[in-house]
Amino acid sequence: MTHHKTSSSLNATSCVRVCKKKNYPVAAGANFVRALGKGLLAGVPSVMIGSAALAAQNDTLASEPTIVFPMAHIVTFLFLMLGPTKIIGPFVKVTAGADRTLENKIARTAIVFSAIALLIAGFLGEMILKKHSIPLPILALAAGVILFLVAIQDTVRSFSFSTRESASSAVAKPSMKLALDPLAFPVIVTPYGIAALIVFLSFAPDAESQIQIGLIVLAILALDLLAMLFARKLLTTLGIFLAILGAVLAVVQVALGLQIIHNSLRALNIL
Repeated sequence: MTHHKTSSSLNATSCVRVCKKKNYPVAAGANFVRALGKGLLAGVPSVMIGSAALAAQNDTLASEPTIVFPMAHIVTFLFLMLGPTKIIGPFVKVTAGADRTLENKIARTAIVFSAIALLIAGFLGEMILKKHSIPLPILALAAGVILFLVAIQDTVRSFSFSTRESASSAVAKPSMKLALDPLAFPVIVTPYGIAALIVFLSFAPDAESQIQIGLIVLAILALDLLAMLFARKLLTTLGIFLAILGAVLAVVQVALGLQIIHNSLRALNIL
């Protein structure tokens, strides 16, 4: 024990002598250790806080959907794409000369074909998109571009369309074939309507939301049926109003299409 203490004291004494000989202050080592300890103690919480904040930010980004479609927007879009405002005129034209019974049969059959087509298109479209792993912002951007272009086309050609189609529509003899072509396809079930339905089903967060979208589609098809059943009365009494309403809804469709494009570009960090 005595030898150990002596050697320790000698080592301490020699260390002091060496520090003095080299002009190193004895307290410099201790100050350096203290500073290093304080830096580490101050840095560790900072690193921990920074890591926690970064993890929280990543969790937030991962949990937040890139694009959110409110249910009101979904109703508006599907009403514009599949609603009765664009059905009344073509139905009256293609059923000209048919009796009331045949008109009702054509209307009901067209709605049945439309419902089956939308069901198959929605199911197959969502399955194909998931299989090919197409990012949802890309899908929304494509749908927004389609909706925008179609809205522009409908707005520009809204008046020339009726005059150009009237001659060819009057030649066709009313029959049950009209329920499938052109009423179900492409008057009721339009390509952009199918695109909108696939987009909304793909963005739906759960099965309950998808069921709600399906109920919205069924409600719109019910309105389509009522519009066809009373098409001649509606066209006679509300002809000018329906034309104005169609133009207004076309402008709204253009705006909503641009909004989807804008939101998709923001989700892709382009804007």
